[in-house]
Amino acid sequence: MLSSRGSKFLSSGSQLLASGSMQKSGASARPMHVMASKDGSGQKKGRQGTGTSVMWFRNDLRVSDNEALLRAWQTSSAVLPVYCLDPRVFSTTHVFQFPKTGELRAQFILESVADLRKNLQRRGLDLVIRVGHPEEIVPSLAEAVGAHTVFGHKETCSEETTVEGRLKGRLAKVNVPSEVPGKSVRHPQLDLVWGGTLYHIDDLPFSPNQLPDVYTQFRKACETNSRIRPACKMPHQMGPLPDSVEKIGGCGPLPTLADVGLTPREQSPSGVMHFAGGETAALARLQDYFWVKDKVRAYKETRNGMLGADYSTKFSPWLAHGCITPRTIGEELKKYEGERVANQSTYWVLFELLWRDYFRFLSIKYGNSIFHLGGPRNVKGKSWGQDKLLFEAWRDGKTGYPLIDANMKELAQTGFMSNRGRQIVCSFLVRDMGLDWRLGAEWFETCLLDYDPCSNYGNWTYGAGVGNDPREDRYFSIPKQAQTYDADGEYVAHWLPQLRHLPKTARHFPKDAYLRPIVPLRHGQAPRNQPNSGRQPAFRRN
Repeated sequence: MLSSRGSKFLSSGSQLLASGSMQKSGASARPMHVMASKDGSGQKKGRQGTGTSVMWFRNDLRVSDNEALLRAWQTSSAVLPVYCLDPRVFSTTHVFQFPKTGELRAQFILESVADLRKNLQRRGLDLVIRVGHPEEIVPSLAEAVGAHTVFGHKETCSEETTVEGRLKGRLAKVNVPSEVPGKSVRHPQLDLVWGGTLYHIDDLPFSPNQLPDVYTQFRKACETNSRIRPACKMPHQMGPLPDSVEKIGGCGPLPTLADVGLTPREQSPSGVMHFAGGETAALARLQDYFWVKDKVRAYKETRNGMLGADYSTKFSPWLAHGCITPRTIGEELKKYEGERVANQSTYWVLFELLWRDYFRFLSIKYGNSIFHLGGPRNVKGKSWGQDKLLFEAWRDGKTGYPLIDANMKELAQTGFMSNRGRQIVCSFLVRDMGLDWRLGAEWFETCLLDYDPCSNYGNWTYGAGVGNDPREDRYFSIPKQAQTYDADGEYVAHWLPQLRHLPKTARHFPKDAYLRPIVPLRHGQAPRNQPNSGRQPAFRRN
């Protein structure tokens, strides 16, 4: 079995970073094939280029604050935006062979792609959509339109960087007419731009390989020594498309779930809110949460809630797919602080956004170890179970602990779970059930609308005690968590309506009125019911 993240996706020799040094005051390495922006904002004034460029969209499904798109426009006289729906993203997870992308996230992605096309059309462009492998499709399109450069955003995890490397190799074999005197042909270049973080990688006070292993140290160093770049200001009009669009078969229809073998399924109306994919919905949520409902002023006090639309920002699904950037949120927050109030709550939004940065930079430092059982520290000697009965009870929300079961049902039916809920169900799987943390991480990968590999596996390694942070035992006591965050049992009654008739004080430990707990709790008050003791065969390793 390959040591890399996904054997179906990766060649055995793939690595996170190409060989070669990274240049930046003391710093960090970027693969040799990436031509990175070196100015302060990534922007130039006006359109200065000629010829055709290709803009390759992946996890950056937006027009606003899109430096790769801006540079594609600046350096050409025509831009061909391209999105490839890659079937590998809809295959299976690496260890336990769960569906890699569930129906709800797949639908969110397709909605985001449809919205991106509309927003590009408003600016005089369109979106070429194809189903297949980007490293095959993009070079073919670049050759057909005679593109001098393919622009995109740099990713950090192995599956994505492997595609980047393959694409670069294929482009090197493509010949297009050259505009350089004395040269009849040239190869299209791959220009991958850093984006999607609050702090730009070139502005960190250390290289990613020297990233502190404790978040607080990272945060304080960034806040003291770095600055957040302004969001890119995009032109109102970015056309035209190349004249040769019809030559490549037009832009193509919007894909459907059937194109990747999935059946449509709607988010449950019982969820905290309906998450519609796309930049338009992301910006609407930003406006609603900050300005219309004015909820950000109390974010720090409400962020550990579990029920309702506005206990937290709910930006995460749009951030994960690049429908909005942390910088856009940061700039709106700065405006809010100037016009309304600056307090601990407004700061805490940035605090949480910086956690996303941290996990992304950690994926550069630690590479594929974030996907391995021992985690970044290569922890050994722990006993990790793979009991099928226990995992399925956790997955299906049938553990006998209402707080766990309610959270897992919310995840399955909506693709979302609160941050507090994620910590609780992670602790229960790892500490109380004694199961392999990768079972939980891969099931989250299947279900979450806001899945991205860096944050998901970063959080799971952290919660499982195998992360880069040396603190190992993070136990979340269910009785304590229930009393603190759902004292009246409203959350569990919402997702487990059979508990609604019980007294509020009995909803979390309903005894004979609910399922028998499947395992005893490691700490805290245990229910009177005795746990089941039956076991099923462990998951087969691949």
